[in-house]
Amino acid sequence: MGGLMARRLLQAGYQLTIHDPSEAAVRPLVELGAKSVDSPAAVASAAEIVLASLPTPPVVQAVALGPNGIAEGSRVKIFIDTSTTGATYAKRIAAGLAAKNIAAVDAPVSGGLTGAAKGTLAVMVSCSQETFETVKPVLSNLGKLFLVGPLPGQGQTMKLLNNLLSATAMAISSEAVVMGVKAGLDAKQVVDVINAGTGRNTASEDKLPKYVLPRTFNLGFAIGLLNKDVRLCMEEADAMGVPMVVGSAVRQLLAIATASEGQDADMTELVKPVERWAGVTVGSKNT
Repeated sequence: MGGLMARRLLQAGYQLTIHDPSEAAVRPLVELGAKSVDSPAAVASAAEIVLASLPTPPVVQAVALGPNGIAEGSRVKIFIDTSTTGATYAKRIAAGLAAKNIAAVDAPVSGGLTGAAKGTLAVMVSCSQETFETVKPVLSNLGKLFLVGPLPGQGQTMKLLNNLLSATAMAISSEAVVMGVKAGLDAKQVVDVINAGTGRNTASEDKLPKYVLPRTFNLGFAIGLLNKDVRLCMEEADAMGVPMVVGSAVRQLLAIATASEGQDADMTELVKPVERWAGVTVGSKNT
């Protein structure tokens, strides 16, 4: 995601200074004109606006506030986090950066690899109106912007709600199609009928026909990351006293699938443990 978003900014004419521990991630961007440096602090000493796209909340905190992190940069004024960290970490990071007179902007994104490549992501921003006006020209290259609130963590909460719904659609749609196959129905027709009726959702319209029926499982979003996102959502809901009965069931199935398929398995492989329990495999006679 980070590489694709960086490519969008390069194509828009921005000069980028980048850092990533993976040489493979950095190389194609350098070939397009980006300058690679050896630490987040070096990035933050080269630019007033720094963006991050990272896998987990502790990694974001380390990059923002740790040794050689963003907070040690000499030029940075605004830190934009496009990762999914949850509100607790976002607030902690914002407070740490504020001590260095650096404004923190939540800007988690949704739309997958395709959205990142095409610049059609949903970008959920929380920051002051003044800061939003400053970062808007940059973030507009990534997709459609939604200023969801002024407080640290509000963008993160919005992203967790989105991913909870996405995970729920995948979980229940997997169970429904597996049940149909167990009953002797054709999987493709099951999906087609659902999409023609009131049961249609993001999983039935996109993930099942594109990645499950043909058994490619290459949507490009790791099930371990989705498991992390739903866990963060459950933790925030619990802290706010909001019951999540259905969400808790989805979280349990995700935890099982992550353990059985592996952290790096595609999120569409959530269907696999359900298949094993039912003793069937979802696939279309017409694929």
